[in-house]
Formats: sequence, C-alpha cells, structure tokens
Amino acid sequence: MPDIQAQTRLIMMGSPALTAGFSLIGFETWPDASPEQLEKLLIELQQRQQTALIFLDPELANCECSILQDIQKQGGHIVITEIPALNQPGNYRPQVEDLVISVLGKSALKIKQES
Repeated sequence: MPDIQAQTRLIMMGSPALTAGFSLIGFETWPDASPEQLEKLLIELQQRQQTALIFLDPELANCECSILQDIQKQGGHIVITEIPALNQPGNYRPQVEDLVISVLGKSALKIKQES
C-alpha cells in the first residue's frame, strides 16, 4: 500500500512573511504567488492526480480563479484552506462563515462568555 503522506504535496502560497514560517516546517512555498500561478499549479495537480494540502493567503483564496472554486466544491485529493494575513488577524473572516450562518444562523458564531 502506498504511503499517502509521503506523496502529499504541502504547499503555502502568499506573502513572503507568511510563507517563511511554512518553509521552516517543510512546506513548498510560493511567496507573492499570483492568481495565474495558482491556476497553473491547480491544473497541474489535477492532471497528475496528485494529493495536496494547500494553504492560501486571503487574496489568493478569494481570487476569481474558476478551477479554485471547482476544487473547493468537489473536495477530494486536493484540500485548500485559507490562512489569515499576519498583520490583520483580527480582521480575518473565513469563507465558511457564510455557510455556517446560512445553515445554523448568526448566533452559531457567537462566543459564549463564561460567568
């Protein structure tokens, strides 16, 4: 049986400050990657049927790249998630919030205060 973990590409695409930390833990990093580079990478991964875990900064995660949106809807061997920018962690709003609100209501995101 093949070792899936050994075959999985770990990729971080985003600002140089954000990618620097990921390079230290063994990720393939793409500092200042463009939407075109992201699209090319995703096409390559699909064509080769490679398994990948991809972290994107918010700018890339929200780009108008149709293959990105298709992969996010399909799921499967390419997992993509968004990482907030280092300089604005308090302003981060993950894409999944809209889905959670539509299914569970806005109150599902409120943090309960302990008395």
